[in-house]
Amino acid sequence: MKSPASRLILALALCLLTFAGCTPGGRDVVVVYTSQDQIYSEPILRAFTEETGIQVRPVYDSEAVKTVGLANRLLAEKSNPQCDLFWNNEELRTWQLAARDVFRVEHPWRSFGYRSRRLVINTNLLPFADAPQTLLELTNQTWRGKVALAYPMFGTTATHFQALRQHWGEEGWENWCRALQANDSFVVDGNSVVVQFVGRGDAWIGLTDSDDIDAGRRQGLPIEALPIRNDSLLIPNTVAIVRNAPRPESAQKFLDYLTRPDVVEQLAEMGAIEGANPAMVDVATIQPDFPELLRELEPTTEQLKSIFLR
Repeated sequence: MKSPASRLILALALCLLTFAGCTPGGRDVVVVYTSQDQIYSEPILRAFTEETGIQVRPVYDSEAVKTVGLANRLLAEKSNPQCDLFWNNEELRTWQLAARDVFRVEHPWRSFGYRSRRLVINTNLLPFADAPQTLLELTNQTWRGKVALAYPMFGTTATHFQALRQHWGEEGWENWCRALQANDSFVVDGNSVVVQFVGRGDAWIGLTDSDDIDAGRRQGLPIEALPIRNDSLLIPNTVAIVRNAPRPESAQKFLDYLTRPDVVEQLAEMGAIEGANPAMVDVATIQPDFPELLRELEPTTEQLKSIFLR
């Protein structure tokens, strides 16, 4: 007859074999790296745990180095994954990680919902009718010292600038970037900071994300988004399961949950995304060739550093 201690050891061994990745309390776990803002992601993570019993351990990024820090961490951990799933609120770094074989081979990632890159204005300082109609106009003398943007090395601002280079051509894009910098634009740490700058009147116009504009309006800031135009960029959320993820079954359950129509609609209601289906946008926005963007990523990044060096 086995002793009580032997039975306990056997039970623990069976738990480890059957429920790899379970917590000491017996609950399944999924480790999620996410660039989605914590204020929006936390309610989704809690609801997933309540529905499935799977505990989520999130790792967030910082506003200043949006997405890039998590992407570098995933690359560093490639041979020994610690993360099960990457929930990204932009697309370029997901393409980059997929090209580096960070994600599983079969059905590596999905996209869902969208935000948009927009111009935002302070309505106390700038009448809607007088606002610039295109990004090209931001370099006009009229807007000298009145434009704010996030440092274009990170996050959606980097993606937008990369896409604009492809959209306009290298020469026209570089001339615009240099003129934008020479026009005494404010280059700040993140898109939410852009909104605050505009809301306080430190800048009249900002280039930022639709969710940050929505958050600023909820705070009562005197701001308004300009319409989506053909130099705007739509930004889907993406979710990807890491290759050799320690807990692939829990990761798959979270991926399926996150991309459910009702959950996507909840994200839209919170303001995390602008809408569920980018096909419903009736403006011909920039359509990046992401494999080509990746091929040009390094030289374009060096150009941006030389122009916007702080």
